[in-house]
Amino acid sequence: MANVYRDYFNTLLERLRTTYLERRKEERQNELRLMSEEGDDSSTSTSTDSALKVTSVTFYPQGNGKHHRTSKFQLVERGTPILRRGQTFFIAIAFGQDQNKRQYDSNRDEIWLRLSFGPQSSPMNGTQQVIKVDKLLHTDENRWAARIKGHDKNAVTIEVRSSSDSCVGIWKCKIETKTKVTYSGAGESGSEGGENSPKAQVYDAPDDIYLLFNPWEPSDVTYMKDKELLNEYVLEEMGKIWVGPHTSTRGRSWSFGQFDDSVLPLIMILLEKSGLALQQRGNPILVSRALSKMVNSNDDKGILVGRWDGKYSDGTPPSGWTGSVPIIEQYFQTMKPVKYGQCWVFAGVLGTVCRALGLPCRVVSNLVSAHDSNGSLTIDRYFNDKNDEINYDPNNPHGGKDSIWNFHVWNDVFMSRRDLPKGYGGWQAIDSTPQEQSDGMYRCGPASLEAVRKGKVGYSYDVPFVLAEVNADVVRWREDKSNDFGFIRMEANKYHVGRQILTKKPNVFDSEGDSDRWDIIEEYKPKEGTRMERLQLVNAVQGSNRQGAASFFELNPKDKDVDFDLIELEQVPVGEPFSLVVKITNKSKETRTVQADLTAESMYYTGVKGKLVKRAAGKFVVRPDSNEELRMTVLPDEYMGKLVEYGIMKMFAICAVDETNQAWSEEDDFQGWHYFPLQIKYLFMISFLVTSNLTAGKPAYATFSFINPLKRNLTKCVINYEGPFLVRFSEINLKDVGIGEELEYVHRFIPRSSGSHQFIATFTSKELIDIVGSIVIEVN
Repeated sequence: MANVYRDYFNTLLERLRTTYLERRKEERQNELRLMSEEGDDSSTSTSTDSALKVTSVTFYPQGNGKHHRTSKFQLVERGTPILRRGQTFFIAIAFGQDQNKRQYDSNRDEIWLRLSFGPQSSPMNGTQQVIKVDKLLHTDENRWAARIKGHDKNAVTIEVRSSSDSCVGIWKCKIETKTKVTYSGAGESGSEGGENSPKAQVYDAPDDIYLLFNPWEPSDVTYMKDKELLNEYVLEEMGKIWVGPHTSTRGRSWSFGQFDDSVLPLIMILLEKSGLALQQRGNPILVSRALSKMVNSNDDKGILVGRWDGKYSDGTPPSGWTGSVPIIEQYFQTMKPVKYGQCWVFAGVLGTVCRALGLPCRVVSNLVSAHDSNGSLTIDRYFNDKNDEINYDPNNPHGGKDSIWNFHVWNDVFMSRRDLPKGYGGWQAIDSTPQEQSDGMYRCGPASLEAVRKGKVGYSYDVPFVLAEVNADVVRWREDKSNDFGFIRMEANKYHVGRQILTKKPNVFDSEGDSDRWDIIEEYKPKEGTRMERLQLVNAVQGSNRQGAASFFELNPKDKDVDFDLIELEQVPVGEPFSLVVKITNKSKETRTVQADLTAESMYYTGVKGKLVKRAAGKFVVRPDSNEELRMTVLPDEYMGKLVEYGIMKMFAICAVDETNQAWSEEDDFQGWHYFPLQIKYLFMISFLVTSNLTAGKPAYATFSFINPLKRNLTKCVINYEGPFLVRFSEINLKDVGIGEELEYVHRFIPRSSGSHQFIATFTSKELIDIVGSIVIEVN
């Protein structure tokens, strides 16, 4: 069995890749040609008793594609049938013109369809369907059916309906014809299937038939009642992904490109590599779970290698990608993991493969996202008695450490959850960024959003991890040797994690700003600070398998007589000073002595420390019923050389009251450089102009120009751009750009199809990255 499956996989891989590369070669030859142009009857006569011989089968890819909403797939344009399960489609069977000197006769001839899924297919597990073509379609939606729709002298049209729970992927079809009754030369009739029965004729249709999920079909478990939403979550090729700290987040355009001819073939390879059993590939729960592990390369050498340290010289920086197709194509051509991705890149690619399969999918960004490594449903930070953070978790026997990402991006997919109690279907969170293992693999979900919202941590899959991401309390502990635990608990922050959960509004796209931003946070948790939100965490802690989790969670913290407040910053224009400010209020009738420690440091968006920028510590007295303000100012020369990727800064304050042993700490993140507002003709300070009066198939020009806004040279400069059905991904390497220097570059391309298209571009350099913009252009 293992050898059969291995041979099947290798043959499938070779066939799909060879076909794909031949298409690319043909496409390139046509492009070069356009650039240079600027300025047999095989029927055999047999006896009248023989079964009809099939000479060809037509699957009407364009006609069926229109009704199945698959006509946008490039494979359909090239003649490959792509269908959605649970819905009827039509095929035409042609017979030899002189076949038996007779026409199809429904009283004499039988037609059978034999459809198979994978090697050694079997009717027992749903991977083989044997269907007799009848006069009527039976009404059972869980069974395949076929009927004669019409016929003429040499052809028959058949209407076929697949079952709504069919396996998703490539099916193969054989047509079998035979006669019902055998006629002797003297006119005597024999019984069906007797010794004199003519041999059945079998025709092996060469077409790959792609069968997809069908969220338009009520009997499909991916069904979504609001059809307008499906235009966004299945059919829309352009999206927005929100990135950056919660005070300065912005939407960056992303090209899903799910209809590209490289996408579906690669998904078939991914499902084979995933190890998901063939008979399980009609279950969106298991399919989405398999895909969440195949988009990252950690377990099965999947699509993307993750990297977060800013060192990308041997690959493409995550911020340089414009969409999923360039990544998918590179992987398909080499079958080696592509360098490099980060969370929004993983989510963008996963969004592509889900939408291509017909699984409704949206990309969501959690601003201030927790990573709970020990299952306590809290994010625990530990400090010694000198207020230095301890770089390990003394309460985690596995050695992991909780962290907080400035933002984290994953996906929601829509489906019924028949494995859970009623009411837990709908949106489900899945995540392909390799953070934690789930059942021994780097994958996450699908986790029911309703289960997350209600704290039902016992429901599959990975609900506790997702719940902690969006609603964990941040608890800080200070070393205290007199305490049995060795630490005393400082005040917990209930509001820091899960500030916003953003996704793109359905069927709205703002290429100039963020008016298409939609906060769906209350789909993940009750309103922050309400009793219901607190009960969610109580329910979760009570249902947690983590022994002692309740000790990390405090429902009613004790009152303190000194209040502290760290003033948040949003953005700091690059080269300008900023201040860390803590306001202190002594509510008691007595003097309070406060030991304070203020720190500013650069950091990666994953919460990993970059470089220490400045630190100040001291002790001071706060009078009774009075307010004080503690301030630390950071000058440009102190931070300019210490910024890391994306220019994110962290401010951290920790204070302790001598008289009461009260301890407090807080942190805030902000972006250490200012982004100019995006306009339709501008990409950061990059002027982005495209030739007017574009015509499909005719050369056009894109002009990129910009002025270096930094007070340093920009080196290793690259512009990447693409547009679905407009132009394939292109990479332009530019010369270094000096301080204040203006650079202009003109690039020629050929628009691939007419209509309104999104053109998206990114600019990266060693010193300045994550610059992205887009423009809508019309092609005649």
